[in-house]
Amino acid sequence: MSGDRVRIANFIDGKMRPPGMGRYLEVYEPATGQVYAEAPDSTDADLELAVESARNAFPDWSHAPAEHRAAILRKVADGILRRAPALARAETVDNGKPIALSEDLDIPRAAANLQFFAAAASQFASEAHLTDPTTINYTLRQPIGVVGCISPWNLPLYLFTWKVAPALAAGNCVIGKPSEVTPMTASMFAEICADAGLPPGVLNVLHGSGPGIGQAIVEHPEIRAISFTGGTRTGARLAGSAAPLFKKLSLELGGKNPSLVFEDCDRRRALDGVMRAAYANQGQICLCGSRILVQRSIYEEFRDELVSRIEGLRVGDPLDRETQQGAVVSAAHFESILDRIRVAREEGGKILCGGRPAVPGSPRCKAGWFIEPTLIEGLGPHCSTNQEEIFGPVATIAPFEDEDEAVTLANCTRYGLASALWSRDVDQCHRVAGKLQSGLVWINCWMVRDLRTPMGGVKDSGVGREGGMEAMRFFTEAKNVCINTG
Repeated sequence: MSGDRVRIANFIDGKMRPPGMGRYLEVYEPATGQVYAEAPDSTDADLELAVESARNAFPDWSHAPAEHRAAILRKVADGILRRAPALARAETVDNGKPIALSEDLDIPRAAANLQFFAAAASQFASEAHLTDPTTINYTLRQPIGVVGCISPWNLPLYLFTWKVAPALAAGNCVIGKPSEVTPMTASMFAEICADAGLPPGVLNVLHGSGPGIGQAIVEHPEIRAISFTGGTRTGARLAGSAAPLFKKLSLELGGKNPSLVFEDCDRRRALDGVMRAAYANQGQICLCGSRILVQRSIYEEFRDELVSRIEGLRVGDPLDRETQQGAVVSAAHFESILDRIRVAREEGGKILCGGRPAVPGSPRCKAGWFIEPTLIEGLGPHCSTNQEEIFGPVATIAPFEDEDEAVTLANCTRYGLASALWSRDVDQCHRVAGKLQSGLVWINCWMVRDLRTPMGGVKDSGVGREGGMEAMRFFTEAKNVCINTG
């Protein structure tokens, strides 16, 4: 270990442990472009220890009363709230997102995930059917055993807890793998779980690369379910590995989401919502609205006002509470986004604003990975810029004539994760929502989440649903019991 780098450990059997082979991966702070930490590069030997620990913990944890599991999850949530300032700062340093976003959204939502599924543990119910006067059929929903939860780098603790909480609430033991790009808050979360009294082995956290330890988790025969959030290409590869092993799979994958703006919308609310949907977290949210479609009668006026607002976004040091746009997560992603902007120009796109690396103004951040929020006009619906997920602060804008064309343009990608529409016409809102090929539809809002509702996409945006009782069902196996009482 060199300099003042932080060295992260794996969490196995209730203890922090170094990787068995002693290998580490460098972790960068996006805002500075400098290595600030090292995370384990875990191997199969580390995984075997974690699986053994989880297997040994499963009988007691799965048979513990639901209220006991719920009580521990509530203590974990309390621990997150107590350490919220430190967690928020760690998330921003690790990811490059504005500290205001970490403090106001990511860390509170992580605590809310634990609180919600603590309640779900005691409220999870099943079905019973009186088949005839002497026969009753009832359904048991039993925990699966050892499960794998693999989370992405864009909302690190938020999405890690979104998977781990229902798995634990349902009585499973978890092998969790956070992204190797943003491992810090998952490590802090493991400490919080230990302090809250989570029994050893119930949660194990392994750090390392996706092709390395991530793939090993997917392929391990004793890990019977995989919950994964990430890119569509990676999801397809994981599905190809898991399917022959007959594992349960939940895949929340990419999106190329439309924001539809109709002429009768509340203009101020639509502008606010569309801009937030396109550029929140530097556009690094799978639910971001990167294709902005505006009815032609208001197109030019809406476009010009949107450009003015985008140009007013403050790009700066993510640790500054006033910053609205931070750094993108890695050097490779920085170059990929700039390359996608170059392709958009080659396809005939007109850069209305942005399109270049940003200069944040802070000497600390002079070598960081910052990109100006970018809006592009003049591209057809089938060009690569409007078909491929960029996952950065880049959006396109185009006009449509009427409702039918709006729906056609919205649906003309291989993705189907989320959509947003802005209109005062209630009938139109319901009609369009029913026609959109996406797993989530927001009307006159964006990113408003009720944790009871299902989350997931259609087409190449994934398989299965997370959230609410859908998550509890995923992390259990249904067993029908038929009894004759005559």
